[in-house]
Amino acid sequence: MPESITITDNRNGESIEIPIVDGGVSAAEWAKLIPGIWFYDPGFMTTAVTESSISYVDGDAGILRYRGYPIEQLAEHSSYLEVAYLLIHGELPTPAQLEGWIHEITYHTFIHENVRKRFLEGFHYDAHPMGLLVSAVAALSTFYPEAKDIFDPDIRYKQVIRLIAKMPTLAAAAHRFSVGMPFVYPDNSLSFPANFLSMMWKTAEPRFDANPALAHAVDVLWILHAEHEQNCSTTAMRVVGSAHADPYSSCAAATAALYGPLHGGANEACIRMLMEIGSMENVPSFVQAVKEGKGRLQGFGHRVYKSYDPRAKIVRALAEDVFAVTGKNPLLDIALKLEEVALADDYFVSRKLYPNVDFFTGLIYQAMGFPMEMFTVLFAIPRTSGWLAHWTEMLDQDSKLARPRQIYTGHAERDYVAVGER
Repeated sequence: MPESITITDNRNGESIEIPIVDGGVSAAEWAKLIPGIWFYDPGFMTTAVTESSISYVDGDAGILRYRGYPIEQLAEHSSYLEVAYLLIHGELPTPAQLEGWIHEITYHTFIHENVRKRFLEGFHYDAHPMGLLVSAVAALSTFYPEAKDIFDPDIRYKQVIRLIAKMPTLAAAAHRFSVGMPFVYPDNSLSFPANFLSMMWKTAEPRFDANPALAHAVDVLWILHAEHEQNCSTTAMRVVGSAHADPYSSCAAATAALYGPLHGGANEACIRMLMEIGSMENVPSFVQAVKEGKGRLQGFGHRVYKSYDPRAKIVRALAEDVFAVTGKNPLLDIALKLEEVALADDYFVSRKLYPNVDFFTGLIYQAMGFPMEMFTVLFAIPRTSGWLAHWTEMLDQDSKLARPRQIYTGHAERDYVAVGER
C-alpha cells in the first residue's frame, strides 16, 4: 500500500488524501482542497521546485552522488572532464566517447579576441575577477547569437561545450587583468586543469608545466564542486532558464548568485576567520566567543548536511598532497585545532555543525598561490557543468516559467491624495 497523508480543512471539514511519491507530496493536490492558500516557505527550506536525476544528497547520512555514483569514487578514480560528461549525458563515457569529449572541450577553450581586447580591457584596472567573470559570461551571448535557439539539439550542445571549455580561460583572463598581467592563450597540449594553471601562472617561459600533484588537486576540487543539487546558483540557472533565456545569460545569472558571500564566498570567509584567530592558543577563546554569540564558526554546518560533509573528508586528505609540494599552509594547524575543539564540544555536535567542503578548500587554494578574490571564480569553473546539466534537464522537462507566489502584507486599498494635501 503506497504511503500517503491526509489533510483536513477545519473551516469546512473537507479532507483529501495525497500520496507520498519519492519523498514528496504534490502541491497541486493540496491546492484542490485549499485553493488560494499559499505555503509560506522563505528560502525554499521545505519546498521541492523540480524533479531531477542529476545528483542526490542525503544530508543526515553525509551522502553525495552524481548520477548515482558516490562522490568518493569519482574523486578517487575519475577526472573533472569525465564527471562533466557524466553530468551532462547521464552516463559515464566509453573510451571513445571520452576521447571525443576531451577533444571538443580542448579545442573550444579559446575566447574571441574581442572579448579580451575590447570587453575585458574596458573594465577598471582593479576590478574584482568575479565581477569580470559574471560580465564576460553574459557577453558571450552576443558573440554566439544562435545560442538563443535553445530547442535545436545541435546548437544547444555546442553551447554546452563552449561554456565548459571557456570558463577556465575567462577565469584566468579575469585574474590576469585584475593584477595587470598579460593574457595567456590556452595550450591544447596540456590537460584541462594543467592548461588552466598555465593560463594563470605562465610568465616568460615558452611552456608552463604545472606540478602534476597540483594539477591533480585542482582536478579533484573541480569534481567536488561540479554539482550539488538545488543550491542558490543552480536555482538561479533554472529560474532564468525557465524564461527560455540563452545558456550564457542563464549561466551569468548563476555566476552572479555564486558571487554572493552567503553562497560562493564561504571558503574565503574561512581563511579570514583563521587569520583572525591568529594562533592555535587562541582557538579555545574563539570557540567560546562563538558559543556566546559573539562570532561565527565559518566552514562548519551546511543547509543540507547535518553530518560531516563527504567532500570535506576528501579535501582534508587532498590538502596533505598539496602541502607536500607547496609547504604547509601556516593556517592549517589552527584549522586542525579548531576542528578538534569544535567536534569535541557538544554545543556544536548537538547542533550538527560539522566541517563542510569550504573549511579546507581555501587553505589549499591559498597554498597554491591563488588570491582570495579568485576563490569564488575557482568555484564557478566546475559548477558550470552542473548548471548546464540542470539547464538541459529543465528544457527536456518542458518546465513551466518559474513564478512563485507571495503572502501580501501591505496596505489594503486606499485612495490617492494629491501632493499638496499630504
